[in-house]
Amino acid sequence: MTQTLKCISPVDGSVYVERPLATGEEARAAVRRARAAQVEWKKIPVAERQTVLSRAVDEFVGNADGISSEISWQMGRPVSQTPGEVRGFEERARHMIRIAPAVLADMDAGPKAGFHRFIRREPLGVVFVIAPWNFPYLTAVNSVIPALMAGNAVLLKHSAQTPLCAERFAAAFAAAGLPENLFQFLHIGHEEALGLIASDGVDFVAFTGSVPAGRAVQAAASKRFIGVGLELGGKDPGYVRSDANLDHAVESLVDGAFFNAGQSCCGIERIYVHQDVYPRFVDAAVALVEQYRLGNPIEPDTNLGPMVRTSAADFVRGQIDEALTAGATAAVDSSKFPADAPGTPYLAPQILLDVDHSMRVMTEESFGPVAGIMKVSSDDEAVALMNDSEFGLTASIWTRDEAAALEIGDRIATGTWFMNRCDYLDPALAWTGVKDSGRGCTLSPMGYEQLTRPKSFHLRVKV
Repeated sequence: MTQTLKCISPVDGSVYVERPLATGEEARAAVRRARAAQVEWKKIPVAERQTVLSRAVDEFVGNADGISSEISWQMGRPVSQTPGEVRGFEERARHMIRIAPAVLADMDAGPKAGFHRFIRREPLGVVFVIAPWNFPYLTAVNSVIPALMAGNAVLLKHSAQTPLCAERFAAAFAAAGLPENLFQFLHIGHEEALGLIASDGVDFVAFTGSVPAGRAVQAAASKRFIGVGLELGGKDPGYVRSDANLDHAVESLVDGAFFNAGQSCCGIERIYVHQDVYPRFVDAAVALVEQYRLGNPIEPDTNLGPMVRTSAADFVRGQIDEALTAGATAAVDSSKFPADAPGTPYLAPQILLDVDHSMRVMTEESFGPVAGIMKVSSDDEAVALMNDSEFGLTASIWTRDEAAALEIGDRIATGTWFMNRCDYLDPALAWTGVKDSGRGCTLSPMGYEQLTRPKSFHLRVKV
């Protein structure tokens, strides 16, 4: 009996997309087709791959309006904000395509009389990309485009919440003339995906998702000698020093905490503010948060949509309630958000004061529209609190002192260290995490390293 994928829209609880799930054998057949297609694609010069994939980006961007609307219906982000995902997709894709010839070029080992020696970056074969729903294109593009540019075939399993995103990739590649079967999407369940990883055929797994799911992927891959890239959770902090441009810090940190209803791996979840500016920062942040308009994301005036599902919103509600019981203070008047309703994915944004690290909301990933703010008396106290976490994806400092930012940044366990910025990926920089935020790297020239393997050529030309 065929099983079915159903995407339940958080907008109104309706079934927005319904698709049959592939069987294990159908998934394995896709792997075989991918392997056959990759043999020929590997032979295509990098410059020609650039041309095809650039056309694919053109095709994708040309359908921006439909893509933006689908994102809102599938996962709830307001239509006023979804076009930004298409722009981010284009920025990352074009950057990784542009740098590919230089990154993938043979590396000369230097002169040696009578020899020609160099290192070539060989494609791995078949790359299995498992992408999440929260930024469905921005997470997937980090691996899909460079994997293809490097000469690999790609299988994409997108979240059951965002199945149309996988289909949009396929449509753009087909319209651009990418060889058949080189890119395929799979609507499959979790167990079938883990089985595919554990069986022969897949050569690398690029996974973005939760820590428990990442552990399951790692366990499946451990049965074989294949690489795994893991982008997992975050509990990203921001530190506001006494010399910060306060208006800029408030605006940026509030946006970093509440954009996409807080459903961002690198979103701001905890804020540490120097005692000298703490009262002013809190007052300004609360005033700004109370200006949000929570409601139906399809309406153009909405700038805060529902969470992806009711269970996710209830999880955050539980964190908030526990913190309040333990002595925290709710700084935002939730009655100003009439769309907020228990038993629905619509959740009012909240700032919690009088919090500490004994509370789950300050240590456990929330992935929702809530942030705790703590007062600190020194850089050293802020550093200790920022590092007091199982996660390490990004962290930020808000200061006018670049030297101080660099010195403090060297002490923070994080993949990316921001000064006066947060919640952003620069495709020219390595995107990576430490601790339970994962391992591996996407974007930048280093993003090609996990999608290729070195092959040395040692040629004795004079005998």
